[in-house]
Amino acid sequence: MKESDWKKFKIIKEKAIERFCTETLEEFGQIISNSEEHIHNRYLQLYTQVQDRNKEMARIFDGHSRNNAWCQLIAMRARGLADESLLAELSEEFLQQTDPKRFG
Repeated sequence: MKESDWKKFKIIKEKAIERFCTETLEEFGQIISNSEEHIHNRYLQLYTQVQDRNKEMARIFDGHSRNNAWCQLIAMRARGLADESLLAELSEEFLQQTDPKRFG
């Protein structure tokens, strides 16, 4: 991986984490504020959602290294978390190799 791609990847990853957390907190808020659902059911839904999102976050973002960057960027792009304007700054090679359509 080129040094320039690594530097840009770190920025893409940080922004993707912010986007993931924002989306996740919004999901949690919807569960919490659903007054049509019984409070205990909301609690159980929230508990399940927290566990699911925690596993997803670990799968996408844990293990910050150049070796993991390829897989992480594929996962970020597949989930729609990568900022398109930042992706455009990556080398064509890295961009093509991390295109989730290649693996779908």
